[in-house]
Amino acid sequence: MDNTINNVAELLGAFQFEGTLENTDQLHDGHINNTYTFSFREENGKLNKYLVQELNTYVFKQPEALMENVMGVTKYMREYVLANGGDVERECLYVIPAKDGKPYYIDGENRFWRCYNFISGAHSCQSVENTEVFFNAAKAFGNFQRILADYPIESLTETIPNFHNTVSRFADFKKAVADNLSGRAAEAEAEIEFVLAREKDCSVLIDMLNAGELPLRVTHNDTKLNNVMFDNETNEGICVVDLDTVMPGLSLYDFGDSIRFGANTAAEDEKDLSKVSLSLENFAAYTLGYLSAAGESLTKNEIEQLAFSSKLMTLECGMRFLGDFINGDVYFKTEYPEHNLVRCRTQFELVADMERKMDAMQKIVADCCKELGIEK
Repeated sequence: MDNTINNVAELLGAFQFEGTLENTDQLHDGHINNTYTFSFREENGKLNKYLVQELNTYVFKQPEALMENVMGVTKYMREYVLANGGDVERECLYVIPAKDGKPYYIDGENRFWRCYNFISGAHSCQSVENTEVFFNAAKAFGNFQRILADYPIESLTETIPNFHNTVSRFADFKKAVADNLSGRAAEAEAEIEFVLAREKDCSVLIDMLNAGELPLRVTHNDTKLNNVMFDNETNEGICVVDLDTVMPGLSLYDFGDSIRFGANTAAEDEKDLSKVSLSLENFAAYTLGYLSAAGESLTKNEIEQLAFSSKLMTLECGMRFLGDFINGDVYFKTEYPEHNLVRCRTQFELVADMERKMDAMQKIVADCCKELGIEK
């Protein structure tokens, strides 16, 4: 996607900005959408900043439905924050409508734009530098889950079908192996066997959902650390951002993927597998933070599956990397021919370490519940 912004005048006429434009800046943290800040000055000197994004409609095929999801969730959260005396300018995203009242604007080149409030006095983090950061991120995602616990889930569209449906993901993986489009399956025999040996794991949560043993919830589906805004002074997580993948799902998807990302002692594509392990310290920090915010809104079954969900989301990610390697690297961007194979090996090493530490992880969950007085 072209990342230049050559239609500022058109956008100024499209959205309900307040003040006179002073400058625009491009942000480079995201990998999918083109994101800019627009700064405006009012006559009284007040500075207003807005987040303006060009949505990548190649990735997001249903932009209107996506924005309906975003509008519903942000309106619900804004009303909650207002009712509880919070700061709606900083504690939740909200959509600045276009002048025609729609939550987006399609420009003359058929580009899809939307505008948000800018969260001031805050920053994002790209990596887990200490347990405090991870704990605070967990509280933010836990609050997100708790606030939306009673959201009318039937009003949400599943904009990316089967996004974390591990049964569907496993079927996709088996097809990739059978088709072997790249001719490279023989290079990954051990990794293929690793996945096939864990087929039963892939159906655990889906079976529980279908049996009514887990509730369908609003899920973020991209719970990376950099999707939390942290207050510059307190370092508290004040706002969860990047709501493009908000859909119906399981709370366990969000928890498990956070652990996969933040409790790994190595990079996602670390070649030296001896560096890869689960940090029990980080797992404990995140679990305590998450349960301190969301615990009372979760069911007994959800809490009992927290540790397992961490393993499952890691297995799913590794399975997707391996499937893409066998398909010929058609989905994930790669920097060298074996990149996806390296990535899957890292994930599988983390899965294996979680299996070794599962009893310890389960004990941490139980200890956190005891410390917080959570009884299910």
